[in-house]
Amino acid sequence: MSLSRRQVTAAGVAAVPLAFAVTGTAQAAARRSRTLYIAGDSTAAQKYADAAPETGWGMAIPFFLNKDLVVANRAMNGRSSKSFIDEGRLDAILSVIRPGDFLLVQFGHNDEKVNDPARYTEPWTTYQDYLRRYIVGARARGARPVLATSVERRKFDAAGKAMPTHGDYPAAMRALAAQEQVALLDIQALSLALWQRLGVEETKKYFNWTATEQDNTHFNPPGAIAVARLVARELLRTQVLAPRDVRRLDEEIPESWITWPPAATA
Repeated sequence: MSLSRRQVTAAGVAAVPLAFAVTGTAQAAARRSRTLYIAGDSTAAQKYADAAPETGWGMAIPFFLNKDLVVANRAMNGRSSKSFIDEGRLDAILSVIRPGDFLLVQFGHNDEKVNDPARYTEPWTTYQDYLRRYIVGARARGARPVLATSVERRKFDAAGKAMPTHGDYPAAMRALAAQEQVALLDIQALSLALWQRLGVEETKKYFNWTATEQDNTHFNPPGAIAVARLVARELLRTQVLAPRDVRRLDEEIPESWITWPPAATA
């Protein structure tokens, strides 16, 4: 039985919304499936109840990202760009990372440990060589690598000036990012400026200072939230993420949103 022109036209019009709906659903699914992997050290890592109130900035970054961007925080305490690879942790990420995902790499704190051959790298040679392996691995799988200079420690001179503590490592990462045309989040420079604005006493409220510990490297909830905000803003500034991917960049984030799950048991 043949169809009239009106019937053919009506059928075509009816099919268009369905086609758009299917396409839109597929696009939405693709957006939902994107994952931001974090490879880094203790300043970013997930902390557990036995370490509270110590908080890695990776625990706070989801508060600034839309829910269709999943965060897989693989950062681990005490790791350098070298030891993370030697322990198979980069391979574990590369085995699951997919096209459209992101690999955010922040190392430097432990690369500086010159007396520890398991972790030490030299800024202008081995440090760059190891970082390049993250870049190549991510790109080979269709994912986007992103480099982040190490967040600064809390250190002030006698005049109250915030002091850099990472030597040539940030400069070496900046140079590598330019050479490899990789997005760079300059968290070292931004955090140093933030600590300077806050000053000697106020910064104590951002680091893991407790009645029994004066830790000038690791953060408490306010510090982790502040650094995560810097990371999110840099992801937007460098166009790694689009405006639709971020949220709450200028909003207050309650400390109560930070939680520490029980430590995993063997």
